[in-house]
Amino acid sequence: MFDFNSLGNSSRSYWEEACCYVWHSIFNTLFGLSVTYWMAIATRFLLGALNGLLGPMKAYAIEVCRPEHEPLALSLVSTAWGIGLIIGPALGGYLALPAEKYPNIFSPDSLFGRFPYFLPCLCTSVFAAIVLISCIWMPETLHKHKVSDDGNQSVEALEAHLIDPKEEVGQSNISNTKKSLFKNWPLMSSIIVYCIFSFHDMAYTEVFSLWAESERKYGGLSLSSEDVGQTLAITGASLLVYQLFMYPSIIKVLGPIKSSQIAAVLCIPILFAYPYMTYLSGPGLSIVLNIASVIKNNLGVTIITGTFILQNNAVPQNQRGAANGLAMTGMSFFKAVAPAGAGIVFSWAQKRQHAFFFPGDQMVFFLLNIIELLGLVLTFRPFLAVPEQYERN
Repeated sequence: MFDFNSLGNSSRSYWEEACCYVWHSIFNTLFGLSVTYWMAIATRFLLGALNGLLGPMKAYAIEVCRPEHEPLALSLVSTAWGIGLIIGPALGGYLALPAEKYPNIFSPDSLFGRFPYFLPCLCTSVFAAIVLISCIWMPETLHKHKVSDDGNQSVEALEAHLIDPKEEVGQSNISNTKKSLFKNWPLMSSIIVYCIFSFHDMAYTEVFSLWAESERKYGGLSLSSEDVGQTLAITGASLLVYQLFMYPSIIKVLGPIKSSQIAAVLCIPILFAYPYMTYLSGPGLSIVLNIASVIKNNLGVTIITGTFILQNNAVPQNQRGAANGLAMTGMSFFKAVAPAGAGIVFSWAQKRQHAFFFPGDQMVFFLLNIIELLGLVLTFRPFLAVPEQYERN
């Protein structure tokens, strides 16, 4: 859903971020209690519209770290986001329909029996409430000091006396960059690449569960929701290990652009191999599927984190909040379209099982590869403009 809270002009205070968790707890709970289709649509829309967290989180991660630690900080943000995308569906698979799956615990006449999807929504709302409490101990990075005019003059004089020539050059560069974000092509090009890959990742996430649970006669794997949830849980755990211990070394050697390009190239043969997993069964299928899911999602997080780094280094600190908000708005639009588009394509592919050109689900993964290839092409010059510091390096 669209993220209107991401349209802020600067990084927001942590109390404003805490409000996002309050809205999340309220509307996510109401979503689980929806009794009509339009109530579900309305609560989900409000949940997305009032949840502007990721943009300020990226700006916050940059502001609290030294430059050499920025890749690790942003990788932690993208790891948390990626784990949420993986663990969320897994949690839903385990906790949805509790009266049917766990009749000894949940009665069909209970609240959880009447609202079969309330339990996973309630669990995430409780988790958001716990995170809300933790916001109390977060240090603020947006400092606002009220001083008199004389105080301002004395502070400016002191700063002018202490700043060395190199820092003066940096300050002049920052003042020159106070232009419209839409005219900052290094930023805009990285946002476009980010939106393309975000669209791909969301479409892949939508297709993966549908494909894994569909019947083999339609090109699927005939897995249960518990099996899919287990695969997603393993993938989520691998993301944490990869981003903490492997990604920082990779980014030091390759940089954000080269690592994203290599990851995009490696994703293509993996996606191409997915439809042929239908020839496997038993433990062999489980092992291959888990390995493919782990590699694909870690490569996807590598790409997204690389675009995070480019976006935050394309603007000065005073514009990072607005830049990340702009990126989140574009990403939200693409992620709102991706599930519906992926679902339509998947349904269409099911009807062409005997087509000559990429029959059945082969067409779905072929189109995912086309999107991946488009994103890969856009990571090269002249489209993707590199921030000045990477030009110097």
